[in-house]
Amino acid sequence: MYKKTLIYCAGAVALCMAGVAWRPARIDTDKGLKDYYKKYFPIGVAVTPRELKSEEGKLIVKEFNSITAENAMKMAPLHPEENRYYWNDADSIMAFAQRNHIKVRGHNLCWHAQAPAWMFKDSAGNDVSKEVLLKRLKDHITTVASRYKGKIYAWDVVNEAIADDTTFLRKSKWSQITGQDFIAKAFEYAHAADPKAALFYNDYNTEQPAKREKIYKLLKGLLDAGVPINGVGLQAHWSVNNPSREELEKSIQMFSSLGLQIQFTELDISVYSGRQGGQLINGQQQQVKSEFTPEMEQQQLEKYKMVFEVFRKYRKNITGVTFWNVSDRYTWLNGRGRKNYPLLFNADLQPKKAYWEVVNF
Repeated sequence: MYKKTLIYCAGAVALCMAGVAWRPARIDTDKGLKDYYKKYFPIGVAVTPRELKSEEGKLIVKEFNSITAENAMKMAPLHPEENRYYWNDADSIMAFAQRNHIKVRGHNLCWHAQAPAWMFKDSAGNDVSKEVLLKRLKDHITTVASRYKGKIYAWDVVNEAIADDTTFLRKSKWSQITGQDFIAKAFEYAHAADPKAALFYNDYNTEQPAKREKIYKLLKGLLDAGVPINGVGLQAHWSVNNPSREELEKSIQMFSSLGLQIQFTELDISVYSGRQGGQLINGQQQQVKSEFTPEMEQQQLEKYKMVFEVFRKYRKNITGVTFWNVSDRYTWLNGRGRKNYPLLFNADLQPKKAYWEVVNF
């Protein structure tokens, strides 16, 4: 698995059993992911304000040169009431980034989930008109994008608008009230507020042929209509058996043929099989403890190795890769019914074997 030129640490097995982080010899431990990929693309991570104030903050500064707010810039947390914004968490992330000379990627300006209920209702509790909803969307995007103008290099403008079933648009209040118009309008509002920011459409299961075709249709339609869209975010909530190299490369080729930037925006690789995007695991609510087995470790290592080989191959098309959470200590996948280990750093913030495969090229 490893290159023959590597010299392994003596007693590697004993060290692992003793809880000491394993790594190949001759690896420069002063370098982070961002340094290994300096000539390729930025390496980012989704963060919370709490992590920035803890020991994870040091790891973030060492390893990454782009950060994304996991939740703090989404509509409901940021704009809980029509006439009230809550800026504290988002501003603290911005301040951390500026202190440490890290770029910020904005996530997100329009989404069916984590949208406040007031956005769609009038004073009597009825659905607002299309005109009212688009005005509210414009006010929100203008306020948020203007506040961080020049400080955020890219925005996920519209998130997950394509349906998972055989229909085209996801059924949501956005599509119910405005049809498809909210998508183009969101990009127009964002561009007007911050003309220099790169604007992305972001979605999951983009390596699934049927959904990929629908996303391509949406993007091509927006481009043909002159909508100011610069890229597509492929979320990359993957697993040890998904996606295949073939489907991953097809997605990159298809979307980049439109002249759009490609960014992998929410990368994690679940140690469980199946598709992770947009699914619950058996509807379980209780956390089920599970062990990170050698088999899981090997399968995950091989998948990370493959996807980064593909990323490097298409470096001319890819302008960013962002991990969704810092380490196995905390990951959104743990809230889906069982303990997961989807990232490159373990719960002790030490690099896993998969990390060394990612940087060993």
